[in-house]
Amino acid sequence: MTDFTELVDLASERVGGAAIVANDDFFASCENLVKAAKPVWREGEYTDRGKWMDGWETRRRREPGHDWCVIRLGLAGRIAGVIVDTAFFVGNHPESCSLDGAVIEGRGDRDPFPTEAIGWSEILPRTPLQGGTENRLPVLHAGRVTHVRLNIFPDGGVARLRVYGLVLPDWERLEGAEDVDLAAIENGGRVVASSDMFFGSRHNLILPGPSRGMMDGWETRRRRGPGHDWAIVRLGAAGRIRRVEVDTTHFKGNAPGSCSIETVSVEGESDPLETDLPWKELLPNTRLEPNRLHRFERELSETVEATHARLNIFPDGGVSRLRLFGRRSPA
Repeated sequence: MTDFTELVDLASERVGGAAIVANDDFFASCENLVKAAKPVWREGEYTDRGKWMDGWETRRRREPGHDWCVIRLGLAGRIAGVIVDTAFFVGNHPESCSLDGAVIEGRGDRDPFPTEAIGWSEILPRTPLQGGTENRLPVLHAGRVTHVRLNIFPDGGVARLRVYGLVLPDWERLEGAEDVDLAAIENGGRVVASSDMFFGSRHNLILPGPSRGMMDGWETRRRRGPGHDWAIVRLGAAGRIRRVEVDTTHFKGNAPGSCSIETVSVEGESDPLETDLPWKELLPNTRLEPNRLHRFERELSETVEATHARLNIFPDGGVSRLRLFGRRSPA
């Protein structure tokens, strides 16, 4: 993976991430750090504390030390890189930052948080920051993390923190479950490739919960030549898919006319785009209706163990969500 931003933002509010405590957020709330939307600027808007800013901003520090914020990741995982976005913070951005990580199980957001008692491990050493910039910082850390602490030196403002990585689900908790969504992002699924995503990201297909609108699904441009569009999902674990949901909710004049699904089982990190892979039909080409949740079970072919699934849409259009329910294969 050469671009860590192709992985999941483990800290995003869209997957349940939350800023739970900060030593200071006098000018702007730390809760803004995990907003899914890009930061915005409001010209001339002030609060009773100062300029309105879309991010986390601390007061000017007049004593030794530095400021910090603890974020509970929405999805526990292995971190590959972070973006410390200082958009619109110019002249009031931190000089540098560092990032610590920890595994903290079974603690609610409302519980008192003993920050100094936590066994933090440094996962990003102190690194200079530029103002008004998406500072992209690779991370070399092999362990599982549930919480991160962003340290800023000495003070200032950060618009967003993006924490990209691989989801490491708790499969022991799901052991024996009959109906696990093997494609779900929270279960380690990843949409690793697609033919096109001009209007909506392929990653939206497997987000938690129902789609919030057309902007929250996968949508391709209008196809003007032969062929069809497709997206490939790497399942969170190998398994047998026994039930499928293809949701076109919110796509009313731009849903695909039909879809099909194929599966394949490959070893390790094999490239699912190789042309000679033995894809097997799971769902034959089947008509889709606009703005509707489609459920398929009896329509599926005899299932085989799969590591990847390919959703084909004909010829193009938008799909809100794809759910692939089944049973995980024995480890």
